[in-house]
Amino acid sequence: METSTAAEKALILLRSRICNPNFVFSALSDKPDSNYSKLKFLLSSSVTESCNNSVLLLGPRGCGKIPVLELVLQDLQSEHPETISVVRLNGILHSDDNYALKEIARQLCLEHDLEFSKMASSDDNSQFMIAMLQKCGLDHRTLIFVLDEFDLFTQGKQRLLYCLLDAMQSVMSQAVVVGSSCRLDADQLLEKRVRSRFSHRKLLFLPPSKEDLQILLEHILSLPTDSSFPHDYVVEFNEKVHCILGDQRFKAILTKLSDADSSVNNLLRFLFRSICNMDLKESRFLSIKNFETASKSIHQQPKLESLQDCSTLEHYILVCMKRLETKEQNSYNFNSVMKEYKDIHDAFPVYVTYYERDRCLTAFEHLEQRGLISFEDVRGQNPSVQFRSVKLLVSSHQLQESLKANSSSIPGKIRTLLMS
Repeated sequence: METSTAAEKALILLRSRICNPNFVFSALSDKPDSNYSKLKFLLSSSVTESCNNSVLLLGPRGCGKIPVLELVLQDLQSEHPETISVVRLNGILHSDDNYALKEIARQLCLEHDLEFSKMASSDDNSQFMIAMLQKCGLDHRTLIFVLDEFDLFTQGKQRLLYCLLDAMQSVMSQAVVVGSSCRLDADQLLEKRVRSRFSHRKLLFLPPSKEDLQILLEHILSLPTDSSFPHDYVVEFNEKVHCILGDQRFKAILTKLSDADSSVNNLLRFLFRSICNMDLKESRFLSIKNFETASKSIHQQPKLESLQDCSTLEHYILVCMKRLETKEQNSYNFNSVMKEYKDIHDAFPVYVTYYERDRCLTAFEHLEQRGLISFEDVRGQNPSVQFRSVKLLVSSHQLQESLKANSSSIPGKIRTLLMS
């Protein structure tokens, strides 16, 4: 009973860890060459030396730009209480300059216990922002502007960016602008007058390396030894986690996961599915089967499921279309497919059954209805199915897997001949 309760607590703990970005990315914060260390040094020096700065955090979505920034801001606010104010904007919500200036005024009024006027004009809000920058400079207080989806702020006249960066040129102001974008050329989208006032500091966020991935997995999945969990349970749990991380099957799952999406967010979604599969009644520990089940649920392939119900003739047609694509024949129709089908039959008459043209046409239309193939032209331009240009919507890997699954109706030697 005690072990069962410990397993439930472990499941709750692991779920809370995965849903807490600060905990996830804190595992890599100790490395001196990490983006956390670089960003913290930049912001910390701006606060302590009372200087203005601007920096861009660039990289693919889900690689930790905003979580790392939030972790740095949390540390700075604990180290320098009452000296840092943070204004957060998002390009999806605040790309309009007038609305962005109003949102800045609202947040500044809320931070400094001032009355916010909804009726204030855009010029009034702009002047208020400049005045607050100067006031914070005199009070030795740093304003940090976080502009998420930074590239969306570059649309239009870029008035907000110009007013903000121009005000930071004054020695009386004290502010830092931190932009985040998935576009690596975000700084090139700035107008000349804005670009000349930007410091052009950039930090590149990339998917974790194999070493970082191992650190993240151990950090998230291992239970703490100095906790309320039974000591024996923690030791056995961590040993099983260590064995799973070293298992070749688990490494193959991770490789397949990274090939599809190597971001940290995708890894966290996978881990959440995996721990939710943990058996709380019998084993009460994580197992490789939990991760295999999660991997199958993530990598569901509707096309492959549709292929399982295809007949032998339909497989022949799909293989012929794939062979035409391999021959770099960009445009083909039903007649081209039938010609390829006849060539295969003439070359291997013993192994390949030849079906009548009408049956082939019916199978061809059935494949189109299943969404495994599609016509490239508009039906009104060429009403005859036999002459309409067609394309294959199935990959070579999916087709090979389907041929293997239908080994009873398509012998191995025929499969080799078809895909050769």
